Amino acid sequence: MHKTVRVENAVGLMLAHDITEIRRGEFKGRAFKKGHRIERADICHLQRLGKHHIYVLEPKDGVLHENDAAVALADAFCGPGVAWDGPPREGKITLRAARKGLLKVDIDALLQVNLLGDIMCASRHENVLVQEKEILAATRSIPLMISAGVVDNAVHIAEASGGLFRVTPLKQADVGVLITGNEVYNRLIEDQFEPVIRKKIEALGSEILDVTIAPDDAGMIRAETERLLSMGADLILTTGGMSVDPDDVTRAGIREAGGEITIYGAPVLPGAMFMIAYIGDIPVLGIPACGIYHDITILDLVLPQVLAGEILRREALARQGYGGLCLHCSECRFPVCPLGK
Repeated sequence: MHKTVRVENAVGLMLAHDITEIRRGEFKGRAFKKGHRIERADICHLQRLGKHHIYVLEPKDGVLHENDAAVALADAFCGPGVAWDGPPREGKITLRAARKGLLKVDIDALLQVNLLGDIMCASRHENVLVQEKEILAATRSIPLMISAGVVDNAVHIAEASGGLFRVTPLKQADVGVLITGNEVYNRLIEDQFEPVIRKKIEALGSEILDVTIAPDDAGMIRAETERLLSMGADLILTTGGMSVDPDDVTRAGIREAGGEITIYGAPVLPGAMFMIAYIGDIPVLGIPACGIYHDITILDLVLPQVLAGEILRREALARQGYGGLCLHCSECRFPVCPLGK
């Protein structure tokens, strides 16, 4: 529906059609777009174009303009740590990280929203580390005028999930590192794990509390684990002893220290022999030998989630089988690659 009004009475109303401007030898194109909400500063411009009366939209009850719909959607889609850029343009709004952290997406709720029709929302993959102000998602109304009922349904879906998107800050952990293996303990070979782990831990804002070495002896592994805990470690990374060799007793030592092994074996390569255990609420991550030889392994997928406070169970790791195959590209571009997506 539209009606005719005098230009000077049109402030706050929306144009029902495009208005073209022609400046001979300089410009010919759209000066105002259909649906533009007229501001006081636009009046003189319209009058210079010879417009004394214009058609404006007269919304019916139960119908929203695309920009009003976009604001309602963005408000609902933003969970903790997410904010939107404004004002909307042509019914589109961009959502950005309001802080540094791990992006989480309610994928099922996002699917429900996109199934509604007349609304779209596109996002980045979840479980990626983002910096403040990075783009996370964008949403818009497809038609210029959209049913308020559709928008309300989308808002309800998003609010029921606490927002489609959130950014969870990473904990700054004190990390204990337990390196196991007779060959390292007896100095037959030089340990290569510590510098790899230290680099990954410090890149995520945490610190190495202590690094200790134990032989393939369950009792000594238990004792060193308990010592790291007594020092205040709130995350333990253990290396070696993760395969099926009879000398690989790291898991037994973690159990003796009170660890509940919730996961052993994961559908990600490299990293199939990965372990996740908990001693009370302290996570213990067991890193297989591939952690030395490959720049990116399952540890790079799991560690940010653990530092974000997530309790990882079997189903969470099982889902990583889809997209969990590293292609060992000649030039590694992780995380700008399919691994973990």
